[in-house]
Amino acid sequence: MTKSTPHGGDNAPDPGLTRLNALTAEDLRTELAQCLDIDRWVRALASEAPFPDRDTLLKHADTHARTITGEEVAGALARHPRIGEKAKGKNTEAGWSRGEQSAFAAGTDDATAKVQRVFAFAQEEYEDRFGQIYLVCASGRGPRDLLTDLVERLYNDRDTELAVVGDELRKIAGLRLVKLLESA
Repeated sequence: MTKSTPHGGDNAPDPGLTRLNALTAEDLRTELAQCLDIDRWVRALASEAPFPDRDTLLKHADTHARTITGEEVAGALARHPRIGEKAKGKNTEAGWSRGEQSAFAAGTDDATAKVQRVFAFAQEEYEDRFGQIYLVCASGRGPRDLLTDLVERLYNDRDTELAVVGDELRKIAGLRLVKLLESA
């Protein structure tokens, strides 16, 4: 049995993959950096182009992202807004960020507003404790879920938290890479 993919099946052309494979090395690195702005990851993944299929690209992206270091986390965080803040700019990456956080800001009832206020307080505690923004793969996750995650992560030591953030960056990169492929 063959696995069905969003682009129409294993034998159908994948316009997103075709577009990426046709880019110059520099343009490909620019596109990949929108998914995860870690130079080592971008260069390693770009060096494997052209990609034979979408699954191979996604698998290799995930593999390279599993080795994110603490130093790389710090650099990558500079491109991410705090949860609850809208990403500035009109570029693709800012648009993705706004969409990923949309569930957090979606609730307008009093209970949700209270959770968001508590979240803002806990987020300040996190930043004081770890000296960086709280980063999570927020896509589809509401305020209560994110608050629970944030409070649990406040108990981590620095090294554990850097590893957790690296894994969250890996998840975000995977989602954004699919969006990049679907944007063709």
